[in-house]
Amino acid sequence: MSVFEIGMLLCFGAAWPFSIYKSWKSRQTAGKSILFLCVVFAGYLSGIMHKLFFAFDGVVYLYCLNALMVGTDIGLYIRNRTMGKK
Repeated sequence: MSVFEIGMLLCFGAAWPFSIYKSWKSRQTAGKSILFLCVVFAGYLSGIMHKLFFAFDGVVYLYCLNALMVGTDIGLYIRNRTMGKK
């Protein structure tokens, strides 16, 4: 378990609640990139897979939490895009 990996995940993870809140309240996709969200989500999934197959430790839970938050933001992006088309 690396303190630097934990620090990175905590810092990156701190931004997602604000992004989710903005997506929820604004109900718009302006300023969001679905491609960016998907790339970040894929990165977290890669981190999870690495931890599961090669170096399992408690950090996997931070990867899962971050992936869950990014997945939530992706879901809100899709919801907001759908609502905007009406």
